[in-house]
Amino acid sequence: MKILVIGSGGREHAIVWKLAQSPHCTSLWCAPGNAGTATERLAANHSPVINIPLGAENLPGLLAWAQTNRPELIVVGPDNPLALGIVDLFQSHHFKIWGPNRQAAQFESSKVFAQAFMARHGIPTAQAESFTDPVQAKIFTDSMGGRCAVKADGLALGKGVVVCASQAEARQAIDHMLVGHQFGEASARIVIQEFLEGIEVSLHALCDGTSALLFPTSQDHKRAFDGDLGPNTGGMGTYCPTPFLNEDQMAEVQRVILKPWLKGCIQEGIDYRGIIYPGIMLTAKGPKVLEFNARFGDPETQVYLARLENDLVELLDASATGQLAQHTLRWKAGAALCVVMASGGYPGHYAKGKTIQGLDKASKLEKTKVFHAGTTLKNDQILTHGGRVLGVTAWDSDLKAARKRAYEAVQTINFEGVMYRNDLAHRALHYPPPGENPRSGHN
Repeated sequence: MKILVIGSGGREHAIVWKLAQSPHCTSLWCAPGNAGTATERLAANHSPVINIPLGAENLPGLLAWAQTNRPELIVVGPDNPLALGIVDLFQSHHFKIWGPNRQAAQFESSKVFAQAFMARHGIPTAQAESFTDPVQAKIFTDSMGGRCAVKADGLALGKGVVVCASQAEARQAIDHMLVGHQFGEASARIVIQEFLEGIEVSLHALCDGTSALLFPTSQDHKRAFDGDLGPNTGGMGTYCPTPFLNEDQMAEVQRVILKPWLKGCIQEGIDYRGIIYPGIMLTAKGPKVLEFNARFGDPETQVYLARLENDLVELLDASATGQLAQHTLRWKAGAALCVVMASGGYPGHYAKGKTIQGLDKASKLEKTKVFHAGTTLKNDQILTHGGRVLGVTAWDSDLKAARKRAYEAVQTINFEGVMYRNDLAHRALHYPPPGENPRSGHN
């Protein structure tokens, strides 16, 4: 099967790496890809993955390329092309493409849409209202004492959320988004949610329009610095599975969140094929949805695909064609952990073009894979080219061992200004706190 992957980040490198292992994959392209995707080889015939110099949002260019090269499956990684309707466009030209169409992608591209959908279908979530008027928004946050989450309605590279602990913080976030247009059109409208306390986890489910296969839980680390301090980022690292939900509690999440969500989609004629990724807060009153994403999380993809035993080509093809009921997900025992190595200054201003050293040494380590996120190749040197540069991923028999492997690999790699968190999985490794029995997996 000839396959085109669209995107250039760590998520896309992980997808390319896993697809390349399938005996079904005979040709594999990535648009635009990165320095890491270009190093992968196909298990079927040892041919290289070929990067195509077309951006993920260049829909006309991608379509023209596809019409010439005729890929048999197109896999969309990032959120923006989904929101722009890339699936609808390619389907109208009779291509098989994996990912939610434009209507379905609204679960991520519009938080207002997602909140209204959850209200209609009784899916547990935070109390929330949407606003375009900063004065009315401030009245609402003042009624909460400023303890809330202020969210841009549209896509903002995972950075359009400000968690506020005071009226001053909430008012400043409202002004930045509605008055200062911090995220452009994405923050022309905002959603304000009540502050939920508990443990946050990432859920993923693979969908085919009528059925869904639930993944194990994972946990991302959004804040830039150790101790969950600093600004929100697109994700500084993750691990899978988490210890916060047992099998009975996962069944509850499926019953109160995933099943009514899927039933609601079918009732409203939303043909959802792809990954649905709700962020969940495990509160004292049960699990509640913080927001939905309409694609694989990054860096969650890295740890999931490191543990997935299924053939990814078969799964994505079944998701795109409505055949998921024929499959059961299989996972390696143990755990996986991914450390994001980022450019100094991320998620703010950062320099590019720094030489990355130590990748060859890291590539020789067992049960370890370095996924490229923001890299480029120039004069036979791999250079930094983004905020999140690498996702150093390792797996082992348990979380502690996987974490040790990942950080050992991190120590072999260096570039000027490198930053990363040293405390990944700190909640899991100290859970439950001494003297406390876990209650329904909630804090």
